[in-house]
Amino acid sequence: MPFGEDLDAYLSEHVAGICADLGPLRAEELVYAAADRVPGLPTREQVAAEREHLQKDKAGLEIAQGVFLGHVLARPDTGMQLVETMLRPISTAEQLADLRSTGRVDLGAAVVERRGNVGYLEMRNPRHLNAEDDTTLPASEAAVDLMGLDPEIEICVLRGGVVQHPRYAGRRILGAGLNLTHLYHGRISYLFFPVRDLGFVHKIYRGTKLWIAAAETYAIGGACQLLLCVDHIIAEEGCRFTLPARNEGIIPGAANLRLPRFVGDRAARRAILSGEELDVHAMADEIVSHEEMDAAIEARAAALSTAGAVSGSANRAAFRVAQEPLDVFREYMAVYSREQAACHFSPALIRNLEENWRAHERAA
Repeated sequence: MPFGEDLDAYLSEHVAGICADLGPLRAEELVYAAADRVPGLPTREQVAAEREHLQKDKAGLEIAQGVFLGHVLARPDTGMQLVETMLRPISTAEQLADLRSTGRVDLGAAVVERRGNVGYLEMRNPRHLNAEDDTTLPASEAAVDLMGLDPEIEICVLRGGVVQHPRYAGRRILGAGLNLTHLYHGRISYLFFPVRDLGFVHKIYRGTKLWIAAAETYAIGGACQLLLCVDHIIAEEGCRFTLPARNEGIIPGAANLRLPRFVGDRAARRAILSGEELDVHAMADEIVSHEEMDAAIEARAAALSTAGAVSGSANRAAFRVAQEPLDVFREYMAVYSREQAACHFSPALIRNLEENWRAHERAA
């Protein structure tokens, strides 16, 4: 099985032909469809068997998936095909019909509700402080699709659900980032990372509708990354914003690409490389008390609606083209897909989880 330079050389020569033969497929489908053609790419069965092990005990077979996706995304032709394929909806016609008829769809880890012309996406993983993992990702992406497909929704709101932890009982939390306990126990696949940022996150960023995010209690890791994709951030007083990639040993999604536009290059480097907490005043458009959050969301949604959904969509598209053209995103994701695979199986990741999270003491 070719690894390292051998795998790179093989893919440099053959990846275009492989993608042409297989046609447009999502990333999680493409890597397995290509496994019969690329020596060294693991099969579904091999990855499923690896999932039975702790992260530190895995053989790292999925690193080859990162190398493969890196080659696919590095080419303008195959890369753009993958980027565009990942932007297509995964939600079902039945789910959309339910939303249009009842105004609400419960997907488990995400709930979509329409109130007037405003759609609310509530992230729910209450046992794990609304952290993200393999179990939450499909519902989250499908929910974003439904928000975009429902013609009655003009303004979208992203919010975390109420959690169960006794320390935060009855409180909403936007998100605790990656489920580090699942990560340590080997229950988060490598594909979670590129699929999340090419699909769920990118659909929020690249979609045509305006998004408001309610940052309550804290927005850690992936939740903080989501804030970089929306058009208006309302933060609760005392809400904390962090990107603890340094303590986890991974790349924080597309934050390296987007965070400098919010806080400047040096502050972004301190946040990502040194774990410095982000200033809420630099991140948020409004800061309100816990009691004022509901009213603030309604007021901002009404204001954006009054300004005109069409012009809002047009201005959003103009910002995206100027700040992050699709080709820039594609090139970033080519590097991210390859490097995140190496980070995912690095001994440093396990050491960080044991020292900073004490994951070996936590039940999965």
